[in-house]
Amino acid sequence: MNKRNLVILLLLLAVVGVLSYSSIYGLNVGDYGLKPVKDEMKLGLDLEGGVFVVLEAQTDLKGETLKTKMQEAKTIISQRVDGLGVTQPEIVLEGTNRIRIELPGIKNTKDALTMIGKTAKLEFKDPDGKVILTGENVSKSNYGLDRNRRPSVDLEFDKEGAKKFKDATAALSKKATAEERTIPIILDGKVISSPVLQPGLIISDGKAQITGNFTQETATNLATLIRAGALPLEMKEVESSIIGPTLGLESLDKSIYAAGIGLACIFVFMIIMYKIPGLIADIALTIFILIVLGSMIVMKASLTLPGIAGLILSIGMAVDANVVIFERIKEELRAGKTIRTAVDAGFKRALTTVMDSNITTLIAGIVLFYFGTGPIKGFAVTLVIGIVASLFTAVFITKFLLKIIISLNITKNNKLYGA
Repeated sequence: MNKRNLVILLLLLAVVGVLSYSSIYGLNVGDYGLKPVKDEMKLGLDLEGGVFVVLEAQTDLKGETLKTKMQEAKTIISQRVDGLGVTQPEIVLEGTNRIRIELPGIKNTKDALTMIGKTAKLEFKDPDGKVILTGENVSKSNYGLDRNRRPSVDLEFDKEGAKKFKDATAALSKKATAEERTIPIILDGKVISSPVLQPGLIISDGKAQITGNFTQETATNLATLIRAGALPLEMKEVESSIIGPTLGLESLDKSIYAAGIGLACIFVFMIIMYKIPGLIADIALTIFILIVLGSMIVMKASLTLPGIAGLILSIGMAVDANVVIFERIKEELRAGKTIRTAVDAGFKRALTTVMDSNITTLIAGIVLFYFGTGPIKGFAVTLVIGIVASLFTAVFITKFLLKIIISLNITKNNKLYGA
């Protein structure tokens, strides 16, 4: 039995050691490997850099009507952001009439802000200013190239739009001058292109092409705007901020450095105060950190500065749970019980206290996640994951390792168990 427990303990320590090493430096074995946590972890806006903007609806609508329009605006903005190629953007409703948009890792922040807030009202007009069709009749809008291999926007109309465009081009194609055959294309009240219809040309296939002084980026952005459609409400930018990646990385490095110092102090404190149980708690705490970081990677949760604060707080709570348990064990040892009996009784007596304190904090974390936005939600995510992981490691892992150590009969000296 002792040999088997010793093998289990050594294997567990080896696994924890390998995972700890790979989480910092990475590990490759043949075709398989583990990347460092910093390469796998998705960073939030405050660490990776990027832009955030808060848009406010300029409307007198209220109640369910406003709620529906704001939801539509959020959906359209999400489609626009997808066209920018942003990884894991954060787009949430704030209050009744605001939308908060976080775009981590984006470089061209000015164009991004312009694109997000555009009304995107697209119109095709005849030379007299009469509207032929609007962006609502566009079924497809993609980046393309004109006959001179220059960037353009290729459009396809729906059935109604194709008929309207056919009728309009049939009438305009009979006009004598180029000016009378011009079809201005207007976006948000501004003429972005003025193609001239060739004499006798009738466009009946429901397709059109917008050409002009485009770059690949501007043509792609315009195609995305048209494809996403117009915002149902006029939106005004009320708050925005640009965070440079250098500032974010400096904050991350300092936070990791501070967390490392704090963790080292906790490890030393636990060993000095509780000897063997303290060493076991340090191992369990290492497992706890691996579980939290692994869970965030699997869930693709963003790590933010408040999130790091939540992680450090949950580490403190995990240690606190162990302290409560070990103090109960010390009381049992002072009462004259054997080490094995004291450990069982200590865990049993401390369980209610540990559960109560963690569950109340868990409820607070869930409330913060549900009602919070941005950094508050990042804090809540790591806090909730940390509390669940701390309960698991404190109640199960620590007890399991302590029982293995006791079964090995390394020592029966109560002082080495903190008493």
